[in-house]
Amino acid sequence: MLGLQEIAKILPHRYPFLMVDKIIEMDPGKRIVGIKNVTINEPFFQGHFPGHPVMPGVLIIESMAQVAGILAYLSSSEEIRKKVTYFLGIDNARFRKPVLPGDVLRLEMVTTLNRRGIWGFSGKAFVEDKLVADADLKATFADS
Repeated sequence: MLGLQEIAKILPHRYPFLMVDKIIEMDPGKRIVGIKNVTINEPFFQGHFPGHPVMPGVLIIESMAQVAGILAYLSSSEEIRKKVTYFLGIDNARFRKPVLPGDVLRLEMVTTLNRRGIWGFSGKAFVEDKLVADADLKATFADS
């Protein structure tokens, strides 16, 4: 549905901080599914942890937030799209299984709030069909 080139037109993030490789499903304003291919070449694996590489939980949350940001952006007016997306909060984050090099992280985000410029999302991250993390996120758009 969306590849890296289209994602780069939406998100300001670039390597090594771009944490979504493609969008495979989207229902504007409601739901989105993104993919992050986790490779051993990720710079964070050098220090997290040597000899036992595990994707940091905070970067799983960042991946979820970037996918949610794409949904909010594509669900908003042209006027809003000119603004910058700011991450407002994380609630109820849980990390259930480690994410390892070679895993394909599937990020499913559902809109729970869209009121007065505040977006809320419920997110789940899966490897294969196993839930590895979940969290509730909030974001807004603001002038840069």
